Amino acid sequence: MNKSVGILGIGSCLPEKVLTNFDLEKMVDTNNEWILQRTGISERRILDKESPAYEVGVQAAKRAIDSAGITAEDIDLIIVSTETPDYLAPSTACIIQREIGASKAAAFDVNAACTGFVYGITVAQQFILSGMYRYVLVVGCEALSKVIDWEDRNTCVLFGDGAGAAVLGTVEAGYGILKTYISADGSLGQSVTIPGCHMTEADIEKRIHENKKVIWMDGSEVFKFAVRAAAQAVQKVLDDYGMSMDDVKLIIPHQANIRIMQGIAKKLNVSIEKIYSIIHKYGNVSSASIPLALDEIVREKKISKGDNIVVVGFGGGLTWGATLIKWNIEI
Repeated sequence: MNKSVGILGIGSCLPEKVLTNFDLEKMVDTNNEWILQRTGISERRILDKESPAYEVGVQAAKRAIDSAGITAEDIDLIIVSTETPDYLAPSTACIIQREIGASKAAAFDVNAACTGFVYGITVAQQFILSGMYRYVLVVGCEALSKVIDWEDRNTCVLFGDGAGAAVLGTVEAGYGILKTYISADGSLGQSVTIPGCHMTEADIEKRIHENKKVIWMDGSEVFKFAVRAAAQAVQKVLDDYGMSMDDVKLIIPHQANIRIMQGIAKKLNVSIEKIYSIIHKYGNVSSASIPLALDEIVREKKISKGDNIVVVGFGGGLTWGATLIKWNIEI
């Protein structure tokens, strides 16, 4: 019998601190109307300076495990998607393993930037399909506030912090992940950069303020890429599975910018209502944005068992990908 892999439990965690557009007006040359019109963001959650990112990842993981009805010791593998790790070593996955007591789990990080959760569940699916592991925990855990130039109004208004997690395992045949697709184009990678252990002269020159270890983005180039790549990825998983857009309840994109979401809707010729958005509340939380949105959809009972959804990510690398899912949990 063919094995199906799906989401067994979902959870999320956000910092308590809320940073509104009106707060940002006091910090940088911007205003609420400018931010809303260009991004759709009203507020975002920000970690305290002394708080590590893994703390929200741990809470999201615990909630996903509880939602799945298993224990941390049942987890065979932890995959953490992050582009803002607290440490290069140990990995955030190893830290979360320690903190939740998943003593039997292997653990590693992946970095596919804002597409990271799609990459993570795609990798998890392969481990489960192969029979190597039974339960895989995938966590999107991000602290973009720690790599922001707070004097750059083009980027500091966009990003927030938070974490979302999912436990994957085998599900009823015909449910769960129906089709998944990931891709990358490294030749465009310099469109979005966060320096690590090395910086080129060009990287240094792009960052005009004193702090150079910050995110830099070519906004117009990324916008064009995001709309094109996201629409292509959604259409690909539908075409590969032989499903029509009419059969899809919701599209859950990476929450980058409301104009990108509007562009995706237009390119796919669907109503904007089919594109699920939480960006007004949380901003761009990179690879945590999709599981954060999924958790909200579940908690607010906006999805039922048997509904088809597509999650789609796009971001630094450049990377993109989509996953078609037939929801398998009774809500």
